[in-house]
Amino acid sequence: MDTSKILWVIGGGSGMGRAAAVEAAAAGWRVAVTGRRHDAVAETTRLITLAGGEALAVVADARDAESLAGAHSRIAAHWGRVTAVVLAAGLNAPNRTWADQSMGDFADIVDTNLTSVARAIHLVLPGMRAEGSGNIVVVSSRAAWRFSPGSGVAYMSSKTGLSALVASINDQEGANGIKACHLCPGDVDTDFLAMRPEVPDAEQRSQMLGAGDVARAVRFILDSPPHVRIDELAISPIGQR
Repeated sequence: MDTSKILWVIGGGSGMGRAAAVEAAAAGWRVAVTGRRHDAVAETTRLITLAGGEALAVVADARDAESLAGAHSRIAAHWGRVTAVVLAAGLNAPNRTWADQSMGDFADIVDTNLTSVARAIHLVLPGMRAEGSGNIVVVSSRAAWRFSPGSGVAYMSSKTGLSALVASINDQEGANGIKACHLCPGDVDTDFLAMRPEVPDAEQRSQMLGAGDVARAVRFILDSPPHVRIDELAISPIGQR
């Protein structure tokens, strides 16, 4: 294992984040797993170690600046500088239109999907600049790539904002050897579907991407040579419109 390959996966307790953490560990990354739930984070780290990888459980709330900063400090103290980060925490709500959404839900969704991503990037950038390299993978959504009204006002707004955030990193930090990718998956069969107004049934889920499909895309981005930047990558199940 290359001890210089230190990956921080935020939102790694389930779904696409968990799958990405396990996939990256198989590729030789040391993986620090962050999520809000102790049991979920522990299960991800168990899966990594079971497969022969090296994992560190770092429970934190990405929406809490102090909690997230503490997690980053623990990783740095344990392993050293974070080489790459995968940002996979996400939130939505069943009430998604201007007619029924609450501004409380709107604020929570934007804080989770957009502001917490900026918080994490703000934490890792100084170390990446000092080393002259860094790889940032922002797990966004097809809703940021194509207008998707069913995904909701708050969700679309927050995910679309990630496109500009990633572009700003590539514009301002490329000279420092830092690159970022805006990864936009279409429908994915994960527990996140429970947040939909109408939860898809088994037949509908069978036609979606799996978390492993997204994880392989994340690995492709992480494994790209240092001089190769993948600005944006959209993946969708066949048939999605």
